[in-house]
Amino acid sequence: MSLARIFAEAGLPEGLLQVLPGGREAGEAVVAAPEVSVISFTGSTAAGRKVGEAAGRLLKRCHLELGGNNALVVLPGAEVGPATSAGAFGSFMHQGQICMTTGRHLVHDSIYDEYVEQLAERARNLPVGNPATEEVALGPIIDDKQRTNIRDIIDKSQADGARLVAGGTGEGAFVPPTVLADLSPSNPAWTQEIFGPVAPVSRFSTLEEAAELVNASEYGLSVGILGDVGMAIELADLVDSGKVHINEQTVSDEANVPFGGTKDSGNGSRFGGAEANIEAFTETQWVTMRSQIAPYPF
Repeated sequence: MSLARIFAEAGLPEGLLQVLPGGREAGEAVVAAPEVSVISFTGSTAAGRKVGEAAGRLLKRCHLELGGNNALVVLPGAEVGPATSAGAFGSFMHQGQICMTTGRHLVHDSIYDEYVEQLAERARNLPVGNPATEEVALGPIIDDKQRTNIRDIIDKSQADGARLVAGGTGEGAFVPPTVLADLSPSNPAWTQEIFGPVAPVSRFSTLEEAAELVNASEYGLSVGILGDVGMAIELADLVDSGKVHINEQTVSDEANVPFGGTKDSGNGSRFGGAEANIEAFTETQWVTMRSQIAPYPF
C-alpha cells in the first residue's frame, strides 16, 4: 500500500496501478480475469508453475521470475580477502532473502581452506538484531515459517555431513550468518533454495568440474565468477544461467538491463530497459491501408 501511495504522490494517473491484498485466491482471480491479457509473476517456483499452468489453459502470455540457487565460483589465484567480502555480501545481504542470493560457493582446491576460514570470520563479525533499534547488519527472517525452514535445512545438512564453521540455527526471529563447509552435491543446503543467511561452501579442481557443479542445479538465475578474467569468460560460456557476473557476486541487477533466468528460475522472459519492458507488456497489431480497394484476379 505504501508503494501505491508513492506512485499516487508522484502523479501516476488514477486507475493505472491497482493493489489487491490477498493470497492464492486473489492471484487465481487475477489470472483468470478476462480483462487481464498479460501476466507477470514474481515468486517461488512452485507457485510460478501453477500460475503458468493457469495462464497456459487460457492462452495468456505469462512472464515468470522465480527462484534461484545461485553459484559463486572462486577461481584459482583469486584474492581471498576481496572474494570472501563479495561472498559474504552475496549470501548475507537482506538476510539472504533475495532471489539472486549466493546459495552456493564453489572454491578452487588451492584456496578452499583459506576461503572458508575468512568467510566464517566475516560471518562471525556481522551483528544481528532489530534494525529499528540497533546498529546491525542482519535483521529478522520474514516470518516464522521461513525461519523454521532455514533451521531445518541447517540441521539436515549437518546430519548429512556438512561442517558448521560459523553461525547456526539462532534464536527467536533471527538466524545468524551461517557458513557450512565440505558439502556433497546431494546435501540439502546445496540443492535447495534456502532463502536465508546461509553460505554453503564446496570445492572444485578443474574448470569443467566447476561448470558441471554450477549446472547441476535446477535453477539458472545468476552466477558470479571471481578471479582471472580470461578463465572466467571461458567458464561463462559453459554455464546455463540468465546472468553471469565476472568479478562480482550474484546479487547484481540494474533497472536498465534485461533480467531473467533459465530452467526453474523462470520461463526465459526478460524485464529491464525500455525495449525489454515494452516487448513484455505490449500487444502488437498489424494495420495495412490502401487509398482504394485493391483489384484481385478472382
